[in-house]
Amino acid sequence: MRTSDFHYELPKELIASHPLPERAASRLLVMGPTGMLEDRKFYDLISLLRPGDLLVFNDTKVIPARMYGHKETGGKVEVLVERLLKDDLVLAHVRASKSPKPGAVIVLERGYSCLVEGRQGDLYVLRFSGERILDVLEQVGHMPLPPYIDRSDTKVDRERYQTVYAQKPGAVAAPTAGLHFDDLILSRIRELNVETAFVTLHVGAGTFQPLRVEDPGEHRMHSEWFEVTESTVEAVERTRRRGGRIVAVGTTAVRSLESAVRNGRLTVCRGETDLFIRPGFRFQCVDALVTNFHLPTSTLLMLVCAFAGYEPVMTAYRHAVREKYRFFSYGDAMFLHRAER
Repeated sequence: MRTSDFHYELPKELIASHPLPERAASRLLVMGPTGMLEDRKFYDLISLLRPGDLLVFNDTKVIPARMYGHKETGGKVEVLVERLLKDDLVLAHVRASKSPKPGAVIVLERGYSCLVEGRQGDLYVLRFSGERILDVLEQVGHMPLPPYIDRSDTKVDRERYQTVYAQKPGAVAAPTAGLHFDDLILSRIRELNVETAFVTLHVGAGTFQPLRVEDPGEHRMHSEWFEVTESTVEAVERTRRRGGRIVAVGTTAVRSLESAVRNGRLTVCRGETDLFIRPGFRFQCVDALVTNFHLPTSTLLMLVCAFAGYEPVMTAYRHAVREKYRFFSYGDAMFLHRAER
């Protein structure tokens, strides 16, 4: 398949630039195993789950990764942290009129500063001497809203561009399928005897990059840190024994689980994944998926097409456009079953 096969027309007004007042008030487009579509509310997800199922969430926490400042020579600088390396060391995107050289100092708001130690590809290695980067970000960082949200971040984004179960700081983009869950719906799900488990994948800014090659096989997938723990492996095994389904909440949960499969079984795993899931991929762990609507020609849309079938998914997207669903990070959601092979 070609990258252009994953294009669809999206009116700009359907891009959700703000969250709804209530997390679970979003719409939910349900696509059945045969491709049949049903327009529902997100709270209806409860009726789609079965006792014995397992919901797997990504518990990464979005850090306020965007900072503004200037070089000592005066030129304006924007820093977007991509990855935490140590308490005082990060990899970051740096935007400036002239690229800072090793040894340059970037002066940030409130008197904080960092030293440019070098480059790793397109990213800069920055050191915050004597300061924990998470403390600095808490004071002067801004929530790294996606590039298609054309506004500055607000106090509301500190809460809403974050899942209610976020635990482990490190993401610079939210695992957006999880934004629909609130404490009430999580409580109702557990009352159904639906088990929950967690993986961690620190979502990077590369998640928003469109493919720039027509042959997806030539695309170089960005790498992200992930972890699948022993408790999650055990939860998956219990679910399999009782005949339940593994329901991934978000594409990042899918990539984490499928990256940790060895010889047909989920294993404890911790490290980097650059797994690119596109049509033709053979899923070995996930049975159903809760996900938002994704950018045209993106790796995430390709993953969803691989999971539920290219034609059914693209038909569902055209339906969502006609029915004026809200798209992308603060938008509505889908519930899909894995396509039969």
